[in-house]
Amino acid sequence: MLRSLALYTSLLIAANAAVAGPVDWQAARDAGLPKLIESEAVPVPEIEFTDLDGGTHRLADWKGKVVLLNFWATWCAPCREEMPSLDALQKAKGGEDFEVLTVASGRNTEAAINRFFQESGVTDLPTLTDPQMALARAFGVMAMPVTILIDAEGREVARMTGDADWSSPAALALVDQMLAE
Repeated sequence: MLRSLALYTSLLIAANAAVAGPVDWQAARDAGLPKLIESEAVPVPEIEFTDLDGGTHRLADWKGKVVLLNFWATWCAPCREEMPSLDALQKAKGGEDFEVLTVASGRNTEAAINRFFQESGVTDLPTLTDPQMALARAFGVMAMPVTILIDAEGREVARMTGDADWSSPAALALVDQMLAE
């Protein structure tokens, strides 16, 4: 009972935009994102990646926004579990100040990516790809899924290996805190 009260209290504090300041990473872990690890704030790599329409991108294209960058693959079972919550987070918070970017890393055909999104009910996420895994390697991604949180200045500030419920109150509060910084 006391533990539940502490978790809900930390979640409430984290969600309160009036308590602007540094992100409370421990509160986020306690509230439901236990594998989240704070990173030393370092600039993200300037590696090109693509989309299914043939366009090229760099993470600098999103500078000025908080970005939740997710590396995934069509063959990844935890990715299949996680993707609907990433889509829900984009629907709830995506816009001028925040974006969820999902990057299919490695050999993922266009047909497989489209099928994966359709079967998962994903409608609001971009179809970005990193076929040679250059971006994933630059971030040191060794398994999937991996999610990197990037601040509005274009620096990695936290990461999580493994799947999570990104539409949970803990994740929503974390995004609110990052936006209030």
